[in-house]
Amino acid sequence: MAGLSLRCGDCGAQLRSVEEAQAHAEATNHANFVESTEAVLNLVCSDCGKPCRSQTEVDLHTKRTGHKNFADKTAEAAKPIDLEAPLKPASSSDATDVDAPASASASEEPQEMVVPEVNKEMLADLEAMGFATARATRALHFSGNSTIEGAINWLSEHQEDADIDEMPLVPANSKTEDNKPSLTPEEMKIKAQELRERARKKKEEEERRMEREREKERIRIGKELLEAKRIEEQNERKRMIELRRLEKEEEKRAREKIRQKLEEDKAERRRKLGLPPEDPAASKPSAPPPVEEKKSALPVRPATKAEQMRDCLRNLKQQNKDDDAKVKRAFQTLLTYIGNVAKNPDEEKFRKIRLTNATFQERVGNLHGGIEFLELCGFEKLEGNEFLFLARDKVDKAILNTAGAELNSAITNPFFGVL
Repeated sequence: MAGLSLRCGDCGAQLRSVEEAQAHAEATNHANFVESTEAVLNLVCSDCGKPCRSQTEVDLHTKRTGHKNFADKTAEAAKPIDLEAPLKPASSSDATDVDAPASASASEEPQEMVVPEVNKEMLADLEAMGFATARATRALHFSGNSTIEGAINWLSEHQEDADIDEMPLVPANSKTEDNKPSLTPEEMKIKAQELRERARKKKEEEERRMEREREKERIRIGKELLEAKRIEEQNERKRMIELRRLEKEEEKRAREKIRQKLEEDKAERRRKLGLPPEDPAASKPSAPPPVEEKKSALPVRPATKAEQMRDCLRNLKQQNKDDDAKVKRAFQTLLTYIGNVAKNPDEEKFRKIRLTNATFQERVGNLHGGIEFLELCGFEKLEGNEFLFLARDKVDKAILNTAGAELNSAITNPFFGVL
């Protein structure tokens, strides 16, 4: 059976013809060729018709285009090797300038064209990957004959060229500057080291830049946390100052009420003893301060709801001043009633209180001021004074909040109702 290809005994590359074998021998100095009955692969892309001669070419084509369907037409393209076929002569300079004079074209000699020199080690590597000699030589020549990666990239970009499988030729006596000289292994190592060093420096610079950015972010977050802490402490100080101010006002009102009570007791004793009322002009030199005179006009103004609630709670505490636990329990019970209504205004069970309930009577009903406080919050007596009821449309959140504030003050303020 006639051979279908020529196999290089040195590198194992399969060649379709004697011409390809000659080009391979010139490029690699391999001279050991044998006939093979194994045909060169011909895998044709079903999407674009691109022929591929090896699985490596198939992988590159798939990576570049995304085409994955290939038809195996190796048997159709396989032809017996003609060992007697004459080799193609080197291209001559018959394509001379037609506009040149006949005397000049006659004097010119044909220019010899040869295969360009490429790096033999890289050529052997490309052939081992499955690339044909002509294609590998063309890729190395036009990619600068520097790296295998450059040659593979050139092949992936020019694999659709019509002359991709033709051996490149250059004038024998010309040295074009387009072809970069191949690097020696030592030069390649030096260049690779330079590239690695450049990449390392770039990476270090990027890490330093990122570290600076992270440090700026940490400083910014720290400043924001300090500012938030400062604002929180400032608000806490303001809250404590306001709380102390309210306590002082409460204490001041309590002292004033005691002073008025003492004056009333004194007047009552004089009346019982049959003494005339004390002459204001003959009173002690310690005249009341201007603030006291201003307060003398206050009773003319109707008391607010909050003041009425506060008076109810004061009366409750003063009537039971010997039993602090009982007073505190009454205040807490009232706060529970008010809180339940404020949180659940639609629930009727929280807005209706049975006056005859033993627990209610013990905690609130029997104490002077307890029921009055609930009436100030909107509760009304119904069904023959058997129930205290707060209608849904009469629930006033503002009044309930005021009542809750007054109860909290009465529970927490140690001076409430004492003076």
